[in-house]
Amino acid sequence: MVIRLTDDAQARIAGAIAAEEARTSGEIFCVLARRVSSYRDVSLAWAGAAALILPLGLIPLGFEAAWIPGLGSGWEASHLAAREVSTGQALGAYAIIQAVVFLAVYLITRLPTITRWVTPRAVRRARARNAAMQQFLAHGLHVTEGRTGVLIFVALADHQVEVVADEGIHARVDQDVWGDAAEALAQGLKRGDAAAGFEAAVGLCGEVLARHFPPGAENPNELADRLVII
Repeated sequence: MVIRLTDDAQARIAGAIAAEEARTSGEIFCVLARRVSSYRDVSLAWAGAAALILPLGLIPLGFEAAWIPGLGSGWEASHLAAREVSTGQALGAYAIIQAVVFLAVYLITRLPTITRWVTPRAVRRARARNAAMQQFLAHGLHVTEGRTGVLIFVALADHQVEVVADEGIHARVDQDVWGDAAEALAQGLKRGDAAAGFEAAVGLCGEVLARHFPPGAENPNELADRLVII
């Protein structure tokens, strides 16, 4: 997925945040992460499994070293020593095939689209959620005055959206609200209009914050009204 957020698009998102925060004491913060994990471990797991399993299919076909050029002469001797050499060559050839399969599968699964396909959704969701929590803490949403910070987080390459609400509002707000906000943002991303997606998500979060946490007399802006891209 290629998403380009121009300066105007980012300004639209910042304006949406400022507008919603003007009618609530809560804080809304947006982060877009291009990637939250390399998933190299997933590629290694697939490559290892393929190297162990796929070459086994050659055994019923009568696999022997001669199948690989340079490892067998095509002649077979009947005495025991020659049999031992032949077995050693076959094992060596099998190891070479395993290595080739391992490398091929690893390189194929490093292609971004293939990586996403072969990575279980639960794994991608867990890593996106972990990254979202890290950003929530890193930007200080957990230390706002009323504990009313909301993070809207996108893991772009992972196709994951997370909305994280602080404990001050978590117990008082219907959790479906955050799911609706995440879905609105996901729909914008699917259309290729990330700015509109963020605006819709910010609007839904702002609406519920305004209902439960109206602005105080001073209503300080504790966090910058902007989209952070990492």
